[in-house]
Amino acid sequence: MKSFLYLALLLFSTTLLAQTAQIKGIILDESDTPIPSVNVSYLDGGTLTNENGFYNLAIPANKNVIVTISYVGFKKVVFTVNLKEGEDKEINPVLKTDIEQISTVIITGDRRSKVEGLITISPKTIRKIPGANAGVENLLKTLPGVSSNNELSTQYSVRGGNYDENLVYVNEIEVYRPFLIRSGQQEGLSFVNTDMVRNVDFSAGGFQAKYGDKLSSVLSIDYRRPVDFGASLQASLLGASASIEGVSKNKKLSAILGLRYRDNSLFVNAKETESNFKPRFADAQTYLSYQVNDKFELGFLGNVSINKYDYEPFTRQTNFGTIQDPKALLIFYEGQEKDQYETYFAALKGSYEISDNYTAKLIGSVYNTQEQEHYDILAEYRLGDVNTDIGSSDLGEVEFSEGVGAQLTHARNDLDALIFNVEHKGILKIKDHQIDYGIKYTHEDIRDRIQEYEIIDSAGFSIRPPFEDFQNNQPYEAFNAPLESFNSVRAFNSTQINRIQSYVQWSYKTTLGESDAWFNAGVRSHTWAVTNDDETASAQSVISPRAQFAIQPNWEADMLFRLSGGYYYQPPFYRELRGQTGEVNPDVKAQKSVHFVLGNDYSFKMGDRPFKLVSEAYYKKLTDVNPYTLENVRIRYEAANIAEAYAYGFDFRLNGEFVAGTESWLSFGYLKTEENINDRGYISRPTDQRLKFAVLFQDYVPKIPSLKMYLNLVYNTGLPGGSPNYADPYDYQTRLPDYRRADVGFSYVIVDPSENNTNTNWLKVFEELNIGIEIFNLFDNQNSITNTFVRDVYTKRLYSIPNYLSPRVFNVKLSMRF
Repeated sequence: MKSFLYLALLLFSTTLLAQTAQIKGIILDESDTPIPSVNVSYLDGGTLTNENGFYNLAIPANKNVIVTISYVGFKKVVFTVNLKEGEDKEINPVLKTDIEQISTVIITGDRRSKVEGLITISPKTIRKIPGANAGVENLLKTLPGVSSNNELSTQYSVRGGNYDENLVYVNEIEVYRPFLIRSGQQEGLSFVNTDMVRNVDFSAGGFQAKYGDKLSSVLSIDYRRPVDFGASLQASLLGASASIEGVSKNKKLSAILGLRYRDNSLFVNAKETESNFKPRFADAQTYLSYQVNDKFELGFLGNVSINKYDYEPFTRQTNFGTIQDPKALLIFYEGQEKDQYETYFAALKGSYEISDNYTAKLIGSVYNTQEQEHYDILAEYRLGDVNTDIGSSDLGEVEFSEGVGAQLTHARNDLDALIFNVEHKGILKIKDHQIDYGIKYTHEDIRDRIQEYEIIDSAGFSIRPPFEDFQNNQPYEAFNAPLESFNSVRAFNSTQINRIQSYVQWSYKTTLGESDAWFNAGVRSHTWAVTNDDETASAQSVISPRAQFAIQPNWEADMLFRLSGGYYYQPPFYRELRGQTGEVNPDVKAQKSVHFVLGNDYSFKMGDRPFKLVSEAYYKKLTDVNPYTLENVRIRYEAANIAEAYAYGFDFRLNGEFVAGTESWLSFGYLKTEENINDRGYISRPTDQRLKFAVLFQDYVPKIPSLKMYLNLVYNTGLPGGSPNYADPYDYQTRLPDYRRADVGFSYVIVDPSENNTNTNWLKVFEELNIGIEIFNLFDNQNSITNTFVRDVYTKRLYSIPNYLSPRVFNVKLSMRF
């Protein structure tokens, strides 16, 4: 009898367990972007979507089950299902924006970004806004505190820092850029492929401990995980890009592939130097994601980039001076330059959701760059007065030469770098508390050969380098010594750097009275050791505590206040270890910066349209500074911690719907940054960009809404103009002219992705199709990035002659998506 009861009980319990079914799928927003942490529930249970929008929910079988899907800022979705025993049904709902909360969703974005002081940029805006280097960095340059005076470069400085002080992550994986680039026109393509971008977050300072060790900023980018088949193509006079994406039948495997090609000839051929220029910049990038099960996901990010830069200059004439005293520099060239940069990058990321409260991640990546910079260029110049006689046949030509000379530059620079990373990260949630931690090992292996020199000849006399141990009075007095190049660098370096980094941080949300409050505190550690030519320097370590606090008072006005700060260190990368002579100093210490950032977010409505004003004041105190010189985008360090510096300023950004249905913004920033080298007194740093004003504006013709306009306008006050080689920077504190640039684009939307395509002709295959025209440097401003220094042999006067950037340029563009 007991055996019968046990058997009946077992059969009954088995029947109960079997009377279940399952619903699963991906939850998307209106732009087909997966939404994490969405609540999917029924009366007796529920679950949350993971970071890729996936959910899996077991429900009772053979009965009507009411399922509710809810997420803050979106309309609730409620539906009824009735499934058979063991039935597995896929449901992929699309959440619509809640009209009552639309201002919050569009303007404030994700609450996490607001609390952390991150700026979130829409991928759609990134792809639309015109620029000589359209993409993520193009929009960053319109933000307050972010500066760049070179439209051909994707590099940027933030609040007084240089280009090496910015962190860039793609899917939590740190990415790198080439070492030997010295001018913007050589750069080619940014690592970030805008066709693949899902989300962009940016912090200009005071960021959390979970981010790495740099002094200035963090750019964090997430790539899309496709949910259906799609393809896109874009072509213009600057090149072309294409992407294709899709998912497997069981929805477990998704893939997206992007291809790009760029040609800078449109810009370079419009500059004042006549040349035979052959740029070839191309890359292929892919992101693969495989959902092994409900808890475990694998992702792969790969990139191959091949950039070739061939340059053969012929002549150049630069007019400068004043109306009363016009001058001109006329140069005739011989020789050529051949550069090549090949980079290979691969990363594998595994994410395992051990429980609802704990997620563990393991990330491994490898980066290899092989670079060569080879050139031999002879420049013979004439410096003189320009003919201003309007009736003369040689108007504008140099009629009297004050200086005649030549310059021979030579380089055979080769670099091969291999960087390997392995990292473990974890996220633990305990009620309203969250603990983030991570540990990372990095190995860097750099092999570098530097062989470059510069010989200057003036009126038949070779100009020796202006060392302090002799007085150079050529050509008036003969100098009886062997010929010597004006500037010569020769070094062979084999450098390895091993690093161990770790961090732990705590986040907590609570209430203080009637106000919402958020706390974050964390600490990073970084230990590294440098080996150069088989000699290992002593290991160095730094500890970096950081904290953030945000509070949103229970006021009628929607305002949030933030305070963040801490110690930020930048342990030296290879470029910072290599001094002006090319030799590596393995004992260079980490540069140190103390950050204080006070911010305010104010969301409001104006004309029934949402707006947001973000303001921040900041102060940085820097010690153990490694001074550097900046020539175009090439940075050369002293490889010694011989300076201290400071930076302070304030930034404002007003964004919102200036035109209904579009997002635009105005930015304004003030910055002052100076350094004190060897206790000689404070002078401006190379990135001392005092004032910055930018406008990003989108509009359309009311009666022809398919005709759209995009404006990208930037005004920066002039940077310090630099100094000649071997010169004392304290003697050269003049500034370049102000940087003024406006890029405008017009497009006509033939097929609008926001509307259902009802075409019955050949247009029915398109999800999106538009054609446009872009005008770069709309007002044809003569902006300059650096100076060329030329000496008048008669008066011994040294002229700083500007190197101008690109003039007005026209481009046409065709974009489509299937």
